[in-house]
Amino acid sequence: MRILITGANRGIGAGLKAAFEKRGDEVIGTSRGGGDGLLRCDVTQPESVAALRDAVGADGLDLLICNSGVYLDKGAPLEGGYDAQIFQQSFAVNATGVFLTIEALLPALRAAKGRIAILSSMMASDSRAPGGSLAYRASKAAALNLGRNLARELEGCGIAVGIYHPGWVRTEMGSQAADISVSESVAGLVQRFDALSLSDTGCFESYDGQRLEF
Repeated sequence: MRILITGANRGIGAGLKAAFEKRGDEVIGTSRGGGDGLLRCDVTQPESVAALRDAVGADGLDLLICNSGVYLDKGAPLEGGYDAQIFQQSFAVNATGVFLTIEALLPALRAAKGRIAILSSMMASDSRAPGGSLAYRASKAAALNLGRNLARELEGCGIAVGIYHPGWVRTEMGSQAADISVSESVAGLVQRFDALSLSDTGCFESYDGQRLEF
C-alpha cells in the first residue's frame, strides 16, 4: 500500500510509520519542520498543504492517516486558562487541518479508491463530557463530525472514512501516566485501518475495536 501519515515525527505517528514500513508498505510521513526522511507540511497553512499535494503527485494513495494534533489546554482552569489563541490553534490543527489535508489529497485518494483514517479521541464523544480540556474536546468533536459527514460525501467515490480513538497513550501528549504504550496503540490502529471498508464507513472506533458513542 501507499500510505501518507501526517505528524509522523513522534509518538503514535512515528509508531504507525515504523509499523507500516516494517511490513513493506510505502509510507510518506510529514512533520511541521520536515527533515529526517519526512516531508515538511504545516496542516494549518494552505500553501504548505498544497506543496504536499504536489509532492505526493498523481499516483494513487491507498490510505491517508490524519494524525497531526495538538492538546494546548491540558489542565487549564476555566477562568483565566483560555484565550482566543488556544481555541484558534486547536481548531486550526485538529479540525481545519484535517479538512485541508483531505481536500488536497482527494485526487490521489480517488485514483486508488483509497481510505481515510482520522485520529480523533474518545474525549470528542457527547457521552463523555465531564468538563475540562474544552478547546481540545471541541476541536476533536469537530474532527469527528467532519469525518462522519465526509464518509457520506465520499461514499459514492469508493472512499471509506473512519474516525478513531488511539487510546490513552504514553506519549508526550498523553504523559507517562497513560494506560497503554505506543506499540499497543499502533498494533490496534493498524488492524482497524486494514479492516476499514465502505461497509463501515463513518465508524467511530477505539484502537482495540470497541465501537464508540458519538
